[in-house]
Amino acid sequence: MKKSRFAEEKIIEILRQHGSGGKAGEVCRQHGISEATLYNWKAKYGTMTVPEMRRLRQLEEENRQLKKLLAEAMLDNAALKDIASGNF
Repeated sequence: MKKSRFAEEKIIEILRQHGSGGKAGEVCRQHGISEATLYNWKAKYGTMTVPEMRRLRQLEEENRQLKKLLAEAMLDNAALKDIASGNF
């Protein structure tokens, strides 16, 4: 996944600026982002604080690693079943 060029603190700052009455077009132009990006961030992060956002990223990374481990274990299991049944 592509890494954002904005730090968590900056994303929260941009969302707060928009939430405090800043017009979407002006906020986006000021920070060099598209309105779609702003609304995607708003949908994903909503009213999160910086520590909550960091925790979310940690959990997403941990989830990615666990999914990878599960997929590898399932492949190993399937290979062992094929060998045991003689279908190799």
